Amino acid sequence: MAKLVIVESPTKANTIGKFLGKDYIVDSSFGHVRDLPKSKLGIDTEKNFEPQYVIPTKARKQVNKLKKEAAKAEEVILATDEDREGEAIAYHLVEVLDLQKKESEGKVKRIAFHEITEEAIAEALENPREINYHLVNAQQARRILDRLVGYKLSPFLWKKVMRGLSAGRVQSVAVRLIAEREKEIRGFKPEEYYTISGLFTFSGREPVLFNLYKIEGEAIEKPGIKGKEKAEEIIADLKEAKHKVLKITKKEVKRNPLPPFITSTLQQEGARRLGFSSKKTMMLAQRLYENGLITYMRTDSVNISKEALAAAEKLIKEKYGEKYSLSKPRRFTGKSKLAQEAHEVIRPAKPKILPEDLSAEKDEKRLYDLIWKRFISSQMPQAVMSATAIEMASENGKKKYAFRANGNIMIFDGFLKVWPASVKEEILPEIKEKESPEKAEIKEEQHFTEPPARFNEASLIKTMEENGIGRPSTYASIISVIQTRNYVKKNEQKRFEPTEIGEKVNDLLMEHFPKIVDIGFTADIEEELDEVALGVSKWQEIIREFYEPFNKRLEEKYKEVEKKDIMPEEKTDEKCEKCGKAMVIKMGRFGKFMACSGFPECKNTKKVEGGGAIVGRFEPQKTGLPCPDCKVGEIVSRRVSKGRARGKIFWGCSRYPECKYASWENPAKKDKENSDAQ
Repeated sequence: MAKLVIVESPTKANTIGKFLGKDYIVDSSFGHVRDLPKSKLGIDTEKNFEPQYVIPTKARKQVNKLKKEAAKAEEVILATDEDREGEAIAYHLVEVLDLQKKESEGKVKRIAFHEITEEAIAEALENPREINYHLVNAQQARRILDRLVGYKLSPFLWKKVMRGLSAGRVQSVAVRLIAEREKEIRGFKPEEYYTISGLFTFSGREPVLFNLYKIEGEAIEKPGIKGKEKAEEIIADLKEAKHKVLKITKKEVKRNPLPPFITSTLQQEGARRLGFSSKKTMMLAQRLYENGLITYMRTDSVNISKEALAAAEKLIKEKYGEKYSLSKPRRFTGKSKLAQEAHEVIRPAKPKILPEDLSAEKDEKRLYDLIWKRFISSQMPQAVMSATAIEMASENGKKKYAFRANGNIMIFDGFLKVWPASVKEEILPEIKEKESPEKAEIKEEQHFTEPPARFNEASLIKTMEENGIGRPSTYASIISVIQTRNYVKKNEQKRFEPTEIGEKVNDLLMEHFPKIVDIGFTADIEEELDEVALGVSKWQEIIREFYEPFNKRLEEKYKEVEKKDIMPEEKTDEKCEKCGKAMVIKMGRFGKFMACSGFPECKNTKKVEGGGAIVGRFEPQKTGLPCPDCKVGEIVSRRVSKGRARGKIFWGCSRYPECKYASWENPAKKDKENSDAQ
């Protein structure tokens, strides 16, 4: 009889299958095999928050197949990922495949590994362990907490704001960060300030740029000199001043490489350097991992194995030479108290596989290149630069001023040979102390203070990490969900802005459910979940402590809060063309729209200039363009009524279902672009 190895994905199964012989059958669960039901809460709040798990419809066929394979197998080996999700999948497999008897006989093994290589799999098979129920409980607690908030708070939003809205425990905090930043930007008042610089020429040499940084021995306060009058007064002083080099300082500056990636830093650099969303970065990383190219991509740990360090050292010596290798390996210390998601950094499983030699899809190669370079550069010497600072005194008999010029020269590139980083080299001419310039061109420059920048993916992830909101493995999901729910959107600069409905929901939660969007409270819960993972806290106690006051407050708010106070309707002078009653402006999930005040008897709706999509019943809108497929029907806009794209507008033939032409792109817009091009 063969041994059955169960993993999560077919790709992972295929990679592991290559390392194991005919004595093993490797199959996949296709992700989670059990979850809370979609149709109801699925948690017995009266019985210690007992979850009522079901096998999702899409998983039943595979579960039945695995059940038959497990019954025949000599041994069942659960080889799911070594994090909370993976541990939970292993636990649920035992339950749904009826493996309890086999488990009691010692015929169910749990193995874990950080990379999918032949050596790692062999070592894991030799050192099986039991399922870690502390990790299972931590995952279960998070799932139950999120379900309680989502399934309890969402109906409140439907009743008090509008149908179709949903609330999430951690997602709501992320929306708050974005909404509050937007309020800061709106309330920001720019202040004028000036900087003063001079081009000084010494004995016919290249002019050198100096910046004014001191007045009467005191450093100029940031951001700079306030007021044009003050700046002009200084310029007038400096025109009469005598200038002389006071001091030249030269020192060697060393720059250290960054640690190899952990989940959060990989997502940040994926956004900064490659323009990837966190969701895309994690999807590509998952593929690289399952194909045996990188170590596990959900990790808080900066630990590096001895074998990986040795492989890096060998490669660096061969590829870049002795001067680029270290006398002893460089190790890093992390900030995470738990580092529970895995025990190593994200690194190439085999550093000898060079990015340029990798056979993979373009974006996978780009991400692998980033991971490979970050890891290899972490084991290379510091970059060394020569930094020069020239200080020049300027006096006019009344006041003393000081200018400064800075220069950098690269002495040894070190790790920068592999990890490209912006290093501005500024070579200063040879100037001597007490030397005076023969020519000075001094000018002021006007500036205005700028508001804080909107979050992009990298800065939002960094802020969530700094504040303990969620965990690195959840960032991609959080960012994806708040966009899918239309609470935030990305502008042309790929920065996040809250939508109107996102701000409404945030204001409501801030006023009536402040704990849900409290950053400190959310971080405390993450700490408590970590304690569950370590086995020092019981998950039911954490949930009870959260749920009882939350549920009580929710009951009170159902009575207190009135929809008309949150979503007031704006009156208009326009009449409904269908029934003659006044039209009013309402807020929909996708922005403002116009609706008949006679609703529900009259369901007429219209778009508002600059508003969002129309909610409720959506009448097909004619475009006047013929169908490009059948040439008989007319293109009309419609809305998807079911599935993940529900509510999204598309364009199709008016003769549907006879003609099935459909497009996500507005053909009227395309037609105009073609006309303009001609």
